[in-house]
Amino acid sequence: MEDEPANDPTDEMLMQRLAAGDETALAPLMGRWELPLKRFLYRLLLDPHEAEDVALETCVRLFQRRETYRAGARFAPWILTIAANLARNRRRWWRRHPAVSLDERAPGAREDTSGWEPTDPAAGPAERAQRHEAAAAVRAAVAALPHELREIVVLAEYEERPQAEIAANLGCTTKAVEMRLYRARERLRRTLGPA
Repeated sequence: MEDEPANDPTDEMLMQRLAAGDETALAPLMGRWELPLKRFLYRLLLDPHEAEDVALETCVRLFQRRETYRAGARFAPWILTIAANLARNRRRWWRRHPAVSLDERAPGAREDTSGWEPTDPAAGPAERAQRHEAAAAVRAAVAALPHELREIVVLAEYEERPQAEIAANLGCTTKAVEMRLYRARERLRRTLGPA
């Protein structure tokens, strides 16, 4: 029996097809990236509606800029850079148009975004509850970080991107990423206490 996922084209292959004019490559690409983009953007923007909105805007930008994609380039850093830039633009817009304060966007009573997170079906109810509680504490601590530190943590820890790639995405040096990540981790250790 042949394994179907092995036959699936990679993100890079789909993007190359899209860049070459094959618009049918967009649907499977966005199907793969819808939840990862929403998770990434929610961690940056702390608002599920804004995360969905910016994820959709990211897909539109990806389509608009499809011809600028370099053959052979990795797709994940490319789309995450677009999403991170749009998130930064959205935060700048919030600062210039403060109809809702940024403090009100902090985590608290908000819609359930648990469907965006992977779960372990083998875990029992008590273990799932404990994991959910610990994850909520970590999310709140990360959300309390200043945006420039939160962005580094999300890219390094949640998205597992290498520091050199983060530096290229953010337009800074690898040493700056390293220092910001160190400061962010220290703040998180102080907030969360010993592991």
